[in-house]
Amino acid sequence: MADPVSRELFARASKVIPGGVNSPVRAFRAVGGEPIFIKEAHGSMLVGADGTEYVDYIGSWGPMILGHAHPDVVAAIQRAAEKGSSYGAPTEAEITMAERIRDAVPSMEMSRLVSSGTEATMGALRVARGFTGRDLIVKCIGGYHGGADYLLVKGGSGLATLGEPDSAGVPSAIAATTAVVPYNDAYALEQLFAERGSEIAAVIFEPIAGNMGCIPPDPVWLDALRTQTQNHSALLICDEVMTGFRVAWGGAQALYDIRPDLTCLGKIIGGGLPVGAYGGRTEIMEKVAPVGPVYQAGTLSGNPLAVAAGLETLELLLRPGVYDDLEHKGDQVQALIEEHAGAAGVPISVQRVGSMLTAFFRGKPIRNWDEAADTDRDAFGRWHAALLENGVYWPPSQFEAAFISLAHDAEALDKTSRAFKAAFAAL
Repeated sequence: MADPVSRELFARASKVIPGGVNSPVRAFRAVGGEPIFIKEAHGSMLVGADGTEYVDYIGSWGPMILGHAHPDVVAAIQRAAEKGSSYGAPTEAEITMAERIRDAVPSMEMSRLVSSGTEATMGALRVARGFTGRDLIVKCIGGYHGGADYLLVKGGSGLATLGEPDSAGVPSAIAATTAVVPYNDAYALEQLFAERGSEIAAVIFEPIAGNMGCIPPDPVWLDALRTQTQNHSALLICDEVMTGFRVAWGGAQALYDIRPDLTCLGKIIGGGLPVGAYGGRTEIMEKVAPVGPVYQAGTLSGNPLAVAAGLETLELLLRPGVYDDLEHKGDQVQALIEEHAGAAGVPISVQRVGSMLTAFFRGKPIRNWDEAADTDRDAFGRWHAALLENGVYWPPSQFEAAFISLAHDAEALDKTSRAFKAAFAAL
């Protein structure tokens, strides 16, 4: 239940902002409530409009891996801001960022900075179409890659179907340039390539699904993705906007030994500020203007504040033991969920990779969208409300991953444990 101050703000916002929020999931409709408005954040804590503190497991949907308002990142932003907030011209820091990305993610020999994850996927797909001379792209049912028209498509129930518009305002002709397959379904992918391989420009996929909940990839699925795209001269695009530098220093492709043709990054490389990047093999990226015919531009691309925040964040992630610490914290949170769910007799399946996880209200593992959709969303909504009442801010959707930061200390985890116990008991 939202606090009185948040309810007042939400009523006011609803008069001037569609649905009262600037991104749909924030409206809490998936959990049957109203949003908590936030006035500030520090470490692992969010502070609501009425001053209530919540242990945060959203982390701005992933980028706050160091915790909120990390002093070194704040200082880096301040130093950059003192020199100017935007130039619309190149800077040395952009080169440093591209070099840092190349060193951490070897498949990204060249990269282009943009202002969001959506821009990154749009740029990568445009380059893929320009490089291959083909129009058809393939995505996974339940996979989200930003708000581009051709990515907002519904998944059919067949092994592989053409998409239908999943949003008003998306022309059917544009949606028809996207085909969909179930996540982790190597057979469906093989069938689609057997039928339409010569038309496919690229497959874009999340190496760890995060927008149908945290779903790790099957090794057979990863092998099929690389084999089928190579055999049919299509490109493999790894959407690591969420997983890049989150699950490992080199992202999920380092964790699972994936070698994509193009990669999309975001979130963490901006240290919490708006940023994205796409990149890949030199021969592909040299198709991008001004050296090639694929046009893409942005006034705020490589914004000095975002680059400064991102470089400082990456520098701090290079410290010894950082990812071991994140793995340990992730394991602790998973164990707490499983312990308290078990004590309350609530069927639960916790899926986790490092500091990214989802508690599915289903007693069996989840491998794809259909299985994710077959969960007890009513129970999740009641659990979510009880967590809020006990000071834990969990993602307001069964289909969003939760994120843990380095700032989640023993005190935060103790408060989390008490909240889990109360929330599962309430079910």
